[in-house]
Amino acid sequence: MQGLFGNLKSKYILKDIFSILSHNKKLEIIIYNKKLKEKIEINLEDYKNESGRYIQGEKNGKGKEYTIGKNKVVFEGKYLNWKKNGKGKEYNLNGSLKFEGVYSKNKKISGKEYDSRGNVILKIKKGKGKEYYKNKNIQFEGEYLNGKRWNGYGYNNKGEREFEIKYGKGKGKEYDFNGKLIFEGEYLNGKRNGKGKEYYDNGNIYFEGEYFNGKKKGKGKEHYDNGNLYFEGEYLYGDKKGKGKEYYEEGELLFEGEYLNGEKNGKGKEYFGDGKLIYEGEYLNGKRNGKGKEYDKEGKLIFEGEFLNGKFWNGRAKKIYEKNSILFFEGEYLNGEKWNGKDYYRDFDSNKLIIAREYFKGESKAIKK
Repeated sequence: MQGLFGNLKSKYILKDIFSILSHNKKLEIIIYNKKLKEKIEINLEDYKNESGRYIQGEKNGKGKEYTIGKNKVVFEGKYLNWKKNGKGKEYNLNGSLKFEGVYSKNKKISGKEYDSRGNVILKIKKGKGKEYYKNKNIQFEGEYLNGKRWNGYGYNNKGEREFEIKYGKGKGKEYDFNGKLIFEGEYLNGKRNGKGKEYYDNGNIYFEGEYFNGKKKGKGKEHYDNGNLYFEGEYLYGDKKGKGKEYYEEGELLFEGEYLNGEKNGKGKEYFGDGKLIYEGEYLNGKRNGKGKEYDKEGKLIFEGEFLNGKFWNGRAKKIYEKNSILFFEGEYLNGEKWNGKDYYRDFDSNKLIIAREYFKGESKAIKK
């Protein structure tokens, strides 16, 4: 209810909102701070078109939930203390049924879950349930806890038993709806914990390494879909963090250095396919930022200084290659612009000089050939 609170902003600070209670189709918002305690009663129907999901109905009893701004029903059923409790139904955005069954404190405890075509893909009854493949063979049958597989057996799409989970622990496999293997590894508390592997649709390994609470953590490797190594290094909360290496699809080293939040961050080095150094220096959010050096294919220094968002920023430059000519510049950069020095454009084939310019404090002029 962003619009609702926006109307209150001019008079109250949001952190001063002490509580929000419901009375049928009205909200009672209690504003509280050291100097003020005041109650404001607002008709919730007035804000049904505001952004944010809301509940139309009673605090206890029947009600409905809608999508953001579109007013399409995504749930209808019973509530207790603002939580789904009792019989209810969930819907997809196209109006098709997604789930019907019984809830307890927002958790599904029995019922049926459907795919977009109306096929049953999950049955739950008092914690017990079954999952199915597209060919209607059983994928998993057993007990669930907090939506996770807890006790039971897993099968491939041919109906062959492949693993067992006990008290949320054990080695298991996950398949997509069509029966293709997408994960195999260790579980704890119903989540991926320990060593495991993820797969592409073609059956090649996408990732192999360690997991914790369902996310990549520790050492791991990622692969191209042709099976060749793409990355090896460290992960935290599912993202690359720490030291790591990236490779060209043919297998040669492309980068080695530090990562944070899945991006290159910190010190690192880039390489040509033949192993020669392209760049060494600092990175931020995946781009060259800070002090660094760039080299050409012959190992000659092109630029030395500071980079910003991957571009030369402050420092000395020597040689830059372009598509159909060579721009030879020797001089200084300041704030991303050529500041002092000279450059020459030459034709690749004839090596004939095309144009020459001289720079002084950012101003340029043509010079004699």
